[in-house]
Amino acid sequence: MIFRFITLITFFLLLSFKFSYADNHDTETNIIDKAKEINQKVKEKQSLQSSASNQEEPLPLNDPFVGDGSLGGGSGMKIIGDSEEDKKKLSVFNYKLLGIIEGDQQMFASLVNEDGNIINVGFFEELSPGVRLVGLNSKEVIFERDEGSLVVINFKNQIIERKN
Repeated sequence: MIFRFITLITFFLLLSFKFSYADNHDTETNIIDKAKEINQKVKEKQSLQSSASNQEEPLPLNDPFVGDGSLGGGSGMKIIGDSEEDKKKLSVFNYKLLGIIEGDQQMFASLVNEDGNIINVGFFEELSPGVRLVGLNSKEVIFERDEGSLVVINFKNQIIERKN
């Protein structure tokens, strides 16, 4: 009989310990509420900081690393020079070779001038008055000038003038 009594008391004690260690869901909801409050405070601080940062200087609309921003080239460049200084600016010697674009039917030379304007020139197109593209290969481009001479520009940006 004593054995039964001790067994019952032990059983009830173990059962009561199990209930005392059960999860309390009230603390979990308290943690969620606290997290929501902290998140709301952070959002309020960010909105105050963003309203203060709106007084900064606006960014420029063009990219300063591209030159005047025209990737197509010729829009900002004069085609015909009025003075001797303008004609010197149109000289082949003011350009550097960027690349050669080759397709099935056509080839183009991509050049950049001192101002950073990129110009694409095809076969027999004039780079400037009296200077037209007459030859392209994987190493160089060849321009013909009015005087009957040829100007060659290679990828090392060496400009060589040859007699025709």
